[in-house]
Amino acid sequence: MSEFFFESGLRFGCRRCSRCCRHEPGYVFLTLDDLQRLEAGLGLPVSEVLARYCRLVGIGAFRRVSLRESPEYDCILWGQDGCRVYEHRPLQCRSFPFWAANLESPEAWERLKADCPGVDSGGLHPAEEIRDWLERGRCGRYLSELTEAG
Repeated sequence: MSEFFFESGLRFGCRRCSRCCRHEPGYVFLTLDDLQRLEAGLGLPVSEVLARYCRLVGIGAFRRVSLRESPEYDCILWGQDGCRVYEHRPLQCRSFPFWAANLESPEAWERLKADCPGVDSGGLHPAEEIRDWLERGRCGRYLSELTEAG
């Protein structure tokens, strides 16, 4: 990753357009903290959040708990007015667009800009904050079982 290109920070302001959570298959991997946030946001016990909104997926030799998707590939938590738990959304969603794949080069950031109207708009996020999001994503203790204990 060529960090030099974001040493002056990057502009991003979520427009809540939902492009990152609709119409394409993908995974939103969850940590125990994410489950607790979703419990608060949905007003349901963790066991019910797991049963209604989560699935276990195999990624190579690993298994991870991910949010489910609708048949149209919308996030299960997306509703008519956007994310139903926006203030309680998982780390993976909160850290977007500051994911390693989007920051590997200036070209990757430019490609993302074609799909996300929030890229290069909104407030300036300093390099230190961006590195913090990257580290949190790398060090997340992702759940590997559909149980409350993870």
